[in-house]
Amino acid sequence: MAGRTIHKLSDTAVRAEKRAGRYGDGGGLYLNVAAGGSKSWVFMWTPINGGRTPSGSKLKKEMGLGAYPAVTLAKARTKAAECRALIASSKDPMVERDRTPEKTFGECVTDFLKSMEPEWRNEKHRWQWEQTLNVRGLLIRDKRVSEINTEDVLLVLKPIWNEMPETASRLRGRIERVLNFAKVKGWRSGENPAAWRDNLRNLLPKRKKLSRGHHPAMPYADVPAFMARLRDVDGVVARALEFTILCAVRSGESMGGRWQEVAEDKKLWTVPGVRMKAGEEHAVPLSDRALEILGLQKEAVLSDLIFPSPSEPRRPLSNMAMLMLLRRMTGERLTVHGFRSSFRDWCGDVTTFPREVAEAALAHKVGNDVEQAYRRSTALEKRRKLMDAWGRFCLGQVGKVVPLKAVSNG
Repeated sequence: MAGRTIHKLSDTAVRAEKRAGRYGDGGGLYLNVAAGGSKSWVFMWTPINGGRTPSGSKLKKEMGLGAYPAVTLAKARTKAAECRALIASSKDPMVERDRTPEKTFGECVTDFLKSMEPEWRNEKHRWQWEQTLNVRGLLIRDKRVSEINTEDVLLVLKPIWNEMPETASRLRGRIERVLNFAKVKGWRSGENPAAWRDNLRNLLPKRKKLSRGHHPAMPYADVPAFMARLRDVDGVVARALEFTILCAVRSGESMGGRWQEVAEDKKLWTVPGVRMKAGEEHAVPLSDRALEILGLQKEAVLSDLIFPSPSEPRRPLSNMAMLMLLRRMTGERLTVHGFRSSFRDWCGDVTTFPREVAEAALAHKVGNDVEQAYRRSTALEKRRKLMDAWGRFCLGQVGKVVPLKAVSNG
């Protein structure tokens, strides 16, 4: 449009205006100032074949675009431009808005995951996306997708950017995908605040390049003393961390643990394949202390989850909670995953359990298909003895770090 027919207002004028009335920005956009001083945006237009008023003038329609300052002048102009584009296409902005109501980020995640179902390799793949977006993205879950900006994305990413670089990178990419999906659906417009190039790349600090698979671990000789301190800490986070260490599992496997997976009479916890890295079911023999922890958790069952979030019992505990507890207790940059390395080092240095038994306890694949099938059928009782020995070690019931030759043939 020529001249100053649009963009007549300025941020300063909008912020300073106190007088009740409507102030036009041009192109159908108006700032509405109420008698009490509250401000909001209104879009007005003349519909095609919309009729006339009793006085003979053309009938006008109006639609609210949101309250100021939640909706800034820039956002209001973007929304007004979208309305004008709809009108130019012979569409009614109000009808289109009511037809496709804007969604929250959480609702958008649900719709996006459903649309992606044909592409998932398996249920575990879908679960990983859901966990990443819903658990890590909790801070923006209830926010309207049109209102999510770069600061919101940074709020989610910064706490784990250096601590968990691979997780942070995956999370950023997945948020970007969801917001692109929202844009295609018409629920947001403009640049993607989770985009890397020409955006977050300039705002997030450079990270040290970590070798894949490296997880700082506690020396196994220090584990019993740490576990003694951990047993004195109250709360579900401490019990989840202790259970994870005793079972030598990944944090995601224990966080998603459900009561129906536990057979207490058999002292066995069976993790379904959808939560396992290799996608295969994994049976975990439970030591006495691991069973005792389950008993403590059963005293206050809030959902089918063994370790639910204290604030939302139907959601699993965040592994960031375990990581932060570990860091607070040790003052070191250790990881929960690193205890699997502690366990493996202990197996190799302190015991004479065969290598394949230790690897099976960690759900690692060793050997060819025939060897793996044989080990699945024979290794459970050997692993049970190994996990019992690890449990006693963690309780400090092994006075000296010496080879456990008594179980070498078990």
